[in-house]
Amino acid sequence: MKLNYRRTFFVGLAFLSICSFWQMYDNIIPLMLKNTFGLGETLTGVIMAADNAFALFLLPIFGMLSDKTDTPLGKRTPFILFGTIASVIAMTFIPIANSKANLTLFIVFLGITLITMGSYRSSAVALMPDLTPKTLRSKANAVINLMGAIGGVYTLLMVKFLVKKDKSETVDYLPLFLSVAAIMLVAVFILISAIREKRLSGQIAKEAEKTGKTDTAQVQNSAVVTNDEGMSKAVKRSFLFILASIFLWFTAYNAVTTAFSRYVQQVWHLQEGGFANPLLVATIAAICSYIPIGIISSKIGRKKTIIAGIVMMTLSYLSGTLLVNYSPVINVIFAFTGIGWAAINVNSYPMVVEMSKGSNIGKYTGIYYLFSNLAQIITPILSGFLLEYVSYRTLFPYAVFFSVASLCTMLLVKHGDSRPMKKADILENFDTAD
Repeated sequence: MKLNYRRTFFVGLAFLSICSFWQMYDNIIPLMLKNTFGLGETLTGVIMAADNAFALFLLPIFGMLSDKTDTPLGKRTPFILFGTIASVIAMTFIPIANSKANLTLFIVFLGITLITMGSYRSSAVALMPDLTPKTLRSKANAVINLMGAIGGVYTLLMVKFLVKKDKSETVDYLPLFLSVAAIMLVAVFILISAIREKRLSGQIAKEAEKTGKTDTAQVQNSAVVTNDEGMSKAVKRSFLFILASIFLWFTAYNAVTTAFSRYVQQVWHLQEGGFANPLLVATIAAICSYIPIGIISSKIGRKKTIIAGIVMMTLSYLSGTLLVNYSPVINVIFAFTGIGWAAINVNSYPMVVEMSKGSNIGKYTGIYYLFSNLAQIITPILSGFLLEYVSYRTLFPYAVFFSVASLCTMLLVKHGDSRPMKKADILENFDTAD
């Protein structure tokens, strides 16, 4: 069985659309809050955390709603289509409010945008496992993450070319927002044109019936993952441990990414934008490794690949702890951080939905994001407290601690893994076309 890369590419357009927006949100909204409205760092941080707070309840709720939806377009497509359109309309008013320095209007439309974005994220992500056989989901998730990275790169390029100061030394962000709105709409309409969810779901269901025995043999403990009554005790235990792992590795990773720019100034005395180089190296390393990691995980299994990624990231954090002054070696360290993070991201979501039924993938997608977003709300506060009141040098030890903790919980996960597919004939071992 081989992954349909063409179909997965089109499915990934929804994630490209989402990531293009969040790249703009993370980079531009703080500048508006600070430069236009004069808000302090603390209040800016509270507003910037609103998306994660909304996600705590929006993603599980809309994920479950999409599970129960049945329309001629399918169950995920209506949420993706109307959520994107609503988001594009709302986000267009944000730069208008910014240009008028109207904070009330700005907050209102920012809130509406965050709600509408949260209304379809679970559906967009759940579309992949809906249309992908179980044993191929790690490979497919690698493609999805790659598409998301492309969306982020598009936005960064638009920021570079469209964010300019005029003669009055002010910035008009409307062209940037329109360019991101355009890619969001184009990506989703191409997705809907190319992917007929309702028809494909029926085809895949028939294929799954024919190959069900094979899938059961290849996916660890899949036969006991779920039933009509719910999870078995053993599977529920694994499910809770992988959710704990997700929370812990996001706690470690997000602390480093959010505080790194301040860390290099305070500890390594590196000024201006020099901090961006290691982060860029990490991003490029992750992008280059997504597809290879998807292939590797299909050979050795998801759990082993995730554990290798956690070990790689833990060693990277530990190396950061040992660096007293800035050195170009930090770029090498962050390259391994990016690869390790890719190994985790490619495989963790497929492991979560492996423990779901086909009828509740949206619900489990929402739960996955609930725990990752909860970590991203808590860790800036917790790590920030240590940075401010103890020492900036607590950053990397903090990350090491939570990364090691995620390794401990991940070792206790016994379900949701995949096994290498056995060849039906010995000659098939020479088939490398995939």
